Amino acid sequence: MTGEDRGARAFWVRPPGRGEIRPAPLPPVGPEEARVRTLRSAVSRGTEALVLDGHVPAGQYDLMRAPFQEGELPGPVKYGYLNVGTVEEGPAPLRGRAVFCLYPHQTAYVVPAAALVPVPDEVPVTRAVLAGTVETAVNAVWDLGPLPGDRIAVVGAGMVGCCVARLLVQVPGVEVTLVDVDPARAATASALGVAFARPDDLGRPGGGPAGAGGHDAVVHTSATSAGLRLSLELLAPDGEVLELSWYGDRPVEVALGGAFHSGRLAVRASQVGAVARSRRDRRTRHQRLSLAMGLLRDPAYDCLLTGQSRFDELPAVLPRLASGELRGLCHSITYEEDEACSA
Repeated sequence: MTGEDRGARAFWVRPPGRGEIRPAPLPPVGPEEARVRTLRSAVSRGTEALVLDGHVPAGQYDLMRAPFQEGELPGPVKYGYLNVGTVEEGPAPLRGRAVFCLYPHQTAYVVPAAALVPVPDEVPVTRAVLAGTVETAVNAVWDLGPLPGDRIAVVGAGMVGCCVARLLVQVPGVEVTLVDVDPARAATASALGVAFARPDDLGRPGGGPAGAGGHDAVVHTSATSAGLRLSLELLAPDGEVLELSWYGDRPVEVALGGAFHSGRLAVRASQVGAVARSRRDRRTRHQRLSLAMGLLRDPAYDCLLTGQSRFDELPAVLPRLASGELRGLCHSITYEEDEACSA
């Protein structure tokens, strides 16, 4: 059964804390468009949890729009941006190809063909859902500008932090430590080829690979005040924290006394909505996403794929992901029932 036969279904958020599946009629496919049947999507846990619980600040509604969002924040809203599917109708080079799109959780959709990134044959569909997260990590590394020999800590071993750590460790001579309160993340760090430490280890002089005050830079992704405070403590003089966390409307407390001024420390934001300043004149957002997709030929990223649920289960699953009841890293959404209907 095709998208033209029955339309599609989409997941919508109704803050605070509720989600529902709605019909999603599909428009005709135009000459520069493509119809995609979704194979998998993935939950961007941090951002989608803030949207679900209604914690996006009113002043950020426009800036936090997803590329193919429907509805307006705070909601009801169709939100998400990690989607892999098969092109059913569209330009000949794309027909039958697996593609990635920054599209919400929906069984099928019609978009401009230019919004699609083909999935290389060497990248399985299960891994391809990480393209948007690796894109965020690419942008962060461009913002950070690591140098050979740097000692860098990544505080927060979530999806984004893990992807950043994997990219950084491939820079010659860079020493990377992934820091998290969950000791189970040590196995993830090992699979990514980086060192691991708990905050208690790195927070004392001599603890961990570089110890407190021994890092040239820290990338912070934990979205907690404690994580940001630790990030500053880990810096060497003149070091910088690159802040990737999105806190929504939650206040952040951090001590800017102590070594912050005497050590001339810095905190700088990185956000995927714009290409990093160091590449903005030479790379487009589409080129950045295509680069991220190519980097997913690396099988090390498979360690981030830690759970999955069916599309019909998403209204019950997303609140459990947002609350932390369902743990793990990348939680994928499968669409087997819809694949069977379209076969």
